[in-house]
Amino acid sequence: MSTKMSTAEFVVGFIGAVVSIFLFLSPFPTFKKIIKLRSTEEYSAVPYVATLLNCSLWLLYGSPFVNKGVLVFTINGAGAFIELFFICIYLAYSKDRRTRRNAVLMITAIVIFFVAVLLINLLGIHRHSKRQTVVGILCVIIGTSMYVSPLTIMKTVITTKSTEFMPLPLSVFNLLNGIIWTTYALIGHDLYITIPNALGVFFALCQLTLYGCFCGNTRRMPTEITENAKGVPPDVMSVGTAQFQNHAEV
Repeated sequence: MSTKMSTAEFVVGFIGAVVSIFLFLSPFPTFKKIIKLRSTEEYSAVPYVATLLNCSLWLLYGSPFVNKGVLVFTINGAGAFIELFFICIYLAYSKDRRTRRNAVLMITAIVIFFVAVLLINLLGIHRHSKRQTVVGILCVIIGTSMYVSPLTIMKTVITTKSTEFMPLPLSVFNLLNGIIWTTYALIGHDLYITIPNALGVFFALCQLTLYGCFCGNTRRMPTEITENAKGVPPDVMSVGTAQFQNHAEV
């Protein structure tokens, strides 16, 4: 890779990191509401736990042990910390014992899975190229599976003909984020970062298309759909890739 290409990759990645931080912090209004009400209401912990898993894998992918991707390592490290912070707030204000127990079990499973992948790579795989392949495939699988949630949101928009739970700014930021990290991956010839972020661009474009079709409709959603939307994992985006999602704020 030439010096010019390396510089271009860093500049694009840095811009992507800034956008990603804003997206990681996007649930802040939701948690401000949770703290104010001293209750998690119907919000689900699943999006934050899932994002923590995704960040953890990409953190490992960008680590010196695997890929030596400084930007990927740094942004996903920040993302994992932010998700842990949100999860701690969620656990502190969750009044349902079963919900807290399930969240703790999910976090424990993530820790065990992460440690297992780390040990397998350090002790069982000695070439960086093979480590990159193994961890990269895991990242793509986990990242791609998280795109089920935007399909749920999009289905809700089509069913209700309302964009109430698909905020335009976050869809735009998701598109921007996907484009930036896809560009970063193409410059660096990294297929594992390209795949989930290219999917992010596709789904963001689909969401914006739906928004254009239904943005003039202000009809309030039925109560049962409103309640379900609170716990729906939001629009997943790959932050080079730390996945995050636009949370339905009600």
